[in-house]
Amino acid sequence: MRGFERTSKLLGSRIRKAGESRGFAVTRLVTHWEEIAGESIAQVCRPVEVSYGRGGFGATLTLLTTGANAPMLEMQKEALRERVNAIYGYSAISRIRLTQTAPTGFAEGQAQFTPRAPEPAPAPDPEVRDRAKTTTDGVASDELRAALETLAANVYTRNASKS
Repeated sequence: MRGFERTSKLLGSRIRKAGESRGFAVTRLVTHWEEIAGESIAQVCRPVEVSYGRGGFGATLTLLTTGANAPMLEMQKEALRERVNAIYGYSAISRIRLTQTAPTGFAEGQAQFTPRAPEPAPAPDPEVRDRAKTTTDGVASDELRAALETLAANVYTRNASKS
């Protein structure tokens, strides 16, 4: 390998292997769930498994949701099945099954469908900030200088916490 490699290329085989263990032949169903299902549906459920019947005709998509949202999803299953089959390119999913769980539960059952907002990083010490500012004095571009100051402050803070 020469040079840099895209992250998607590095992780593609691992994502595919994890998806195939759950029956997801097309991993895009998991990775782009919000785009496929729509924002309102993606906030209340997520795909868990695709299981195939003995005859091999039509698979069952299992969705994890909370008990309160299950009746709403039950009414939208047919439209959701059409959206999912559009990703596959043919009628791969013949049935959608809903699995309900409590808002908190066991490993798979922890139903937190909306991602958490990232916590703000704590402000570095004034001494570290000044040291980072002196490190980037010669940089002409304001945007580049600000990015390098942040990087330098992170490095100095990390090195200080190790010692």
